[in-house]
Amino acid sequence: MHPLLGQFKLFVSMDKPLIFITNDDGFQAKGLEALIEIARPLGRVVVVAPEVAQSGMSHAITISSPLYLRKIKQEPDLEIYTCSGTPVDCVKMAFDSIMQERPALALSGINHGSNSAVSVIYSGTMGAASECSFYNIPSIGFSLLNPREDADFTAAQHYASIIIGRVLNTDDISIPMCLNVNIPDLPKEEIQGIRLCRQNKGYWREEFEKRFDPRGREYYWPTGIFLNQEEHATDTDEYALNNGYVSIVPMQVDMTDYNQLDQMYAWKF
Repeated sequence: MHPLLGQFKLFVSMDKPLIFITNDDGFQAKGLEALIEIARPLGRVVVVAPEVAQSGMSHAITISSPLYLRKIKQEPDLEIYTCSGTPVDCVKMAFDSIMQERPALALSGINHGSNSAVSVIYSGTMGAASECSFYNIPSIGFSLLNPREDADFTAAQHYASIIIGRVLNTDDISIPMCLNVNIPDLPKEEIQGIRLCRQNKGYWREEFEKRFDPRGREYYWPTGIFLNQEEHATDTDEYALNNGYVSIVPMQVDMTDYNQLDQMYAWKF
């Protein structure tokens, strides 16, 4: 048995699997509510979500202040907690302090806004999803390409249900598994389907607009644009999303540049 699974009583119930859910938009986010609605008919659900929005926290953890955990809902097959820390703190608290058995699946989201291309490295949603995969639990991060608080998650729920069902009913999953799923902000009938993709190469170029508050103190408001380095590639998440498809990118934590490493073997030290 993998050492990270030793702390769990392996899930043996024949009735309902245990599903863990978190996010980075906070426990009151509409996207989290949408994901809970999908998961509840499928199994027993444990939710640990941040007290406040933690977007852009990536894989950050809290190391210099205490963490507070509060149960806010207890219903049949549903427990919801809030945590004062980051999305990854929520995962660690759930796996190390709350759950006494191994979940069958871990879900993060549904995020309000895109996490495609390089945005994945900034994402608290995907930071939490990848942390779950460290425990050898299949994990999926979901994002809708609409950052508004009142976004319509109807289409996102439809496609998230399909993908979750596929993962739960597949025996040949390679572990660890972490999927980054992005859903276009389109009506369900206008989405073209689901595409397996690779991560698009590109980066954000920020600009900081100088402004002044009512007391005359200057401050800076961040803006920026995404610079796509592969505008003509047809196998990336950006291409899929721009053409009305749901994108799925299998993610990994290993950030080694193997091409660079092969060349550097010739260096002499």
